[in-house]
Amino acid sequence: MSAPLWLLTLITFSGTFAMHSFVPALPEAAQALGASLAEMQATMSVYIFGLAIGQLAYGPLSDRFGRRPVLMAGLVLYAAAGLAAAFVSDAHSLIVARLLQALGGSAGLVIGRAIVRDSALPHEAGRRLAVMNLMIVLGPGLAPLVGGVLAASLGWRSIFLGLALLGIVNLLFSWSLLPETRSADTMPRMSALARNYGRLLVSPAFVGFAVGGGCATTSMYAFLGASPFIFMQQLHRPDYEVGLYPAIVMAGVWLGTVAATRLIRRLPIDRLAVSANLLSVLASFVFLGAVLSNQLTVPLAIVPMFVFGIGVGVASPAALTQALGVDPAVIGSASGLYGFSQMGVGAICTTLVGVGTDPALTTAIILVGAGVVGQVAFWCAMRRRQP
Repeated sequence: MSAPLWLLTLITFSGTFAMHSFVPALPEAAQALGASLAEMQATMSVYIFGLAIGQLAYGPLSDRFGRRPVLMAGLVLYAAAGLAAAFVSDAHSLIVARLLQALGGSAGLVIGRAIVRDSALPHEAGRRLAVMNLMIVLGPGLAPLVGGVLAASLGWRSIFLGLALLGIVNLLFSWSLLPETRSADTMPRMSALARNYGRLLVSPAFVGFAVGGGCATTSMYAFLGASPFIFMQQLHRPDYEVGLYPAIVMAGVWLGTVAATRLIRRLPIDRLAVSANLLSVLASFVFLGAVLSNQLTVPLAIVPMFVFGIGVGVASPAALTQALGVDPAVIGSASGLYGFSQMGVGAICTTLVGVGTDPALTTAIILVGAGVVGQVAFWCAMRRRQP
């Protein structure tokens, strides 16, 4: 029995969806808990931190103990932390619950990718990973819309009840439908787990694809975080339009992902990552040019970012497939380290958006910088990869 792609996609989606679903309810929750703005912002930053750190642990653990039991443990933690967050009485308890929720949610990101790489040939894995990788980008984009609806209709605590329910559904489906895909004959000893990360960190090919993949994917979090300020404060658009513009950009990511599932079978997968990321870099330069020339309008923001999204959709699964294929003996560890790189880039880009007084300019510079770093990383990985 093979692992259903829809289930792996749902599990992957749940980890990133919980990241920003709470954003629309921050003011309401702050008032209810008597918390400061800084404390409520900490519930967001600690989630990204937990999502990054958790992936470092789940990768080698799934290599040692198998994909299925480790994933089950993560889903239990995700659901339990969601329930705890729904009934907290102070901000500090909410911060702890959010950290635990992220540690649980990160299991799906790591192990879902490892299961695909265990059970599919490289080109087929690339197609399946393209769909799953889309969830890492779409989750934070769709989450505020859903969270806003829940908060407005049922209150802010309903968001965490919904996330707990999502975790329980994932757990039940995984229990009944998910097979073990890790070969028992190749499970490493505990003493070898630390060495696995060492092997990957000294591999120029893996580091290049991991850094490049992170820069090509989650750098978009900078635009998602800054978009309300860009469109409402700088372009003076009404608040009801704010959710529309990121959705258009996400449509570009979706289009790129669909294209990737076809292109991966026809073109060299490593060069596909380079070419697609180059498209994103060029689009980010157009966006930067519009900002520097004081000609920024809604079309000059959305069209380049839509093209940027297409590049993200194509480049991300190509880079992920290459990174996980560098050392087939440690796929779980590679998945965890790759995920850490992705979330690390996303956290850095999200944090840097707050620098300066011009959100559009800061965002454009971040996207250009990340794109250039990603391009260099891809080229280095291709040159240093062993035949």
